Amino acid sequence: MSQLAQPVQLPQEKLSPTLGNAGLRRLLVLIGLILWLYAGVLGRLAHQWWTDPNFSHGFFVPIFALYVVWQKRDSLRTVPSAPTAWGLAVMLFSLGTLVLGVLGAELFLSRVSLIMLLVGLVLFLQGWGMLQALLFPLAILFLMVPIPSIILNQITFPLQMLASKLSAWILPFLGVPVLREGNVINLPAMPLEVADACSGIRSLLSLTCLAVMYGYLLEKRMGIRVILALASIPIAVAANGLRIVGTGLLVQYWDPEKAEGFFHAFSGWLIFVVSLLMLFAVHRLLVMRRNQHEVSA
Repeated sequence: MSQLAQPVQLPQEKLSPTLGNAGLRRLLVLIGLILWLYAGVLGRLAHQWWTDPNFSHGFFVPIFALYVVWQKRDSLRTVPSAPTAWGLAVMLFSLGTLVLGVLGAELFLSRVSLIMLLVGLVLFLQGWGMLQALLFPLAILFLMVPIPSIILNQITFPLQMLASKLSAWILPFLGVPVLREGNVINLPAMPLEVADACSGIRSLLSLTCLAVMYGYLLEKRMGIRVILALASIPIAVAANGLRIVGTGLLVQYWDPEKAEGFFHAFSGWLIFVVSLLMLFAVHRLLVMRRNQHEVSA
């Protein structure tokens, strides 16, 4: 007897879930509710990015975070969905932080609550696995939140004094006698004050943010990424000291008015470019040393 061929159902791989029309509508509604809830917070945040040069890098942080998520889109589809009730607890805590920040006129709390809300949503909708996969783009969002003024002032003053001491130490080697009184460097031509804007806090915050992005894009090893982020601090301090030294040389040997005018504004961009080159040089040295260590091992 001839046997009839029986259809056999082969096992199929489980495809990652994708958003349908209904899911997309729910997602858009959820995004709209978040934007409505945080409209005032985001508006004031964007205004501070635009008006405060210390935090102008904030515009690039959410764009970079979205780029990281887009870059990881294929791996994110493979993350199993396991929603957890902990996400609801985090969301409630973030909303409480928002209310506390708004009622207390504390901008930092209300802004940070948005990041905590995103963390809670990821946990509530997808679970711990997705949070682990999105940990870096969520963490980098903290770089877009301006530091509270009380903390910023505590950082700015030591940077002013450090820049003043560094400049007063270097200038005599270049033939310029100085007498430092706090953050004022007395030159033979005129006194040079290291004001808050010259403390280097602006380049420090921007360079640290850029170092984190640079390390993520151009370096795969976590150890070197951390070193690059930490190296941005002494690089920014040294570069700002060189800027003040250059201003002092121009004041003494050229024209004080030009030193305080065009050069003072232009030197900020110039020193930032120099800082980037120094960061790149540190990266190359770390890579060369790591390669030599691997070859010798």
